[in-house]
Formats: sequence, C-alpha cells, structure tokens
Amino acid sequence: MKTLVIISHPELDESSSQQFLVQSFPESENVTLHHLEKTYPDGKIDKQREQTLLKAHDKILFQFPFYWYSSPPLLKYWQDEVLEEHFAFGHRGHQLKGKEFGLVLVIGVGEKEYQTGGQEGFSISELTKPYQALARKTGMNYLKPLEIFQFSYMTEDEKMKLLIRYQQWLTIDRPDSLRSREEWIIQELETIDHQTLDSDDSSFVIEKAIELLEDNRIELDELAMHIDQMHQ
Repeated sequence: MKTLVIISHPELDESSSQQFLVQSFPESENVTLHHLEKTYPDGKIDKQREQTLLKAHDKILFQFPFYWYSSPPLLKYWQDEVLEEHFAFGHRGHQLKGKEFGLVLVIGVGEKEYQTGGQEGFSISELTKPYQALARKTGMNYLKPLEIFQFSYMTEDEKMKLLIRYQQWLTIDRPDSLRSREEWIIQELETIDHQTLDSDDSSFVIEKAIELLEDNRIELDELAMHIDQMHQ
C-alpha cells in the first residue's frame, strides 16, 4: 500500500495543526507527502507530473483546512487541471479506478456544530458530497474522512490519540474499518522490543492488551453474525 498525501495550505509552516501532522509522518518509503503550495508557488500545476504521482500510489488523501466548507483554492485548481477526461474518467479514463480516496480535514469549530441542531446546519458528510462524487466518478473507493476538530484545544492525550489515528490513515488498508485499526495496533504492539521496556510488568501489560483486542474482535464478529442472521 503506497499512500500519497496531497496537502493544500497556503501557510503550512504557520499552522500548528498541520505541523503536528507533518511531523507525525511515519518513516516509510510507502508514504509520500506532497504540499501543493510549496511545489507550485507560482500556482502553475505540472499536470503530467501529478498524474504520474497518482498512478504510482494506491491511496490518495487530500489534507487541508476546511475553509468555508471547501478546500484552499490551489487544491480546487489542481482537481480541475489533473483529474481530466481520458485520465480520471471517460473513455480510457480508468487510471484511478480501485484506489482508495479520503480526506484529512482540520476544522476550526467544535464537532457538535456539525451535528443536528448545531450552528453550521449541515453534517460533514453532507458538506463533503462533492468529494464523494469525485470518488464515484473516478472509480475510487471513498473512505470516511479523518476529522480533526479544534486542534488548538486538544489535550496532550487527545493529540497522542490523533497521532495514532493519523498514522493508521496513512499506512493501512481501509483505515475507517475498526478491524483494520485493531490489526494495526496489534502489529505495532507485537513489534515492540521487550528488552527496552522498564520491567516484566510492561511486557505482561502489552501481551494482555493484545489478547483483549483479539477477544473483543471475536465477540464483535459473533455479534455481527447474529445480526446478519436476524435480517435473513
């Protein structure tokens, strides 16, 4: 799985949330960071270069601040230039078909404002319909967005949880799947060098955490099976 993270932000270095995410990038040759405003300071998109990048990756993520229910202007212009007919759609336009596509949204107001009765009046799902339509038209598999609300108000614990979620979104198939995220956590726990831990108690806790995750998955699978049987 090779992931291309297309970031659009006119002042990336000044954004605490974007800097946190950029610094959280996993050290992997399978994840590519691509900041549009840095790559194209004159605003002129190299269409062929961008299309080559897209073809070389299996997952495409748009990462941007949610400005007026949309993206910064360069990302919109990028879409107009790069996702052209005969490449992204239309006759022979199947270059993106089957790839995963998702959004990493940094949102300035609280999550409750995008729910029923909230001040914004619409849900994030409703406001991102154009991106869902983009995925449908190009044949990509749309992922549930990674929504980051009010980063500046997050506690350190919340930021650490965000770091884990972000790395999952970048590195695993179907990161919006609970099963995929559980498997990622188990894999990360299993790769910890037990010799570097402070005590035998730490190793015991990690082993029990893995067992608990696996037991929870078995219970969830059984519950899903029973629900399916009830619908039949």
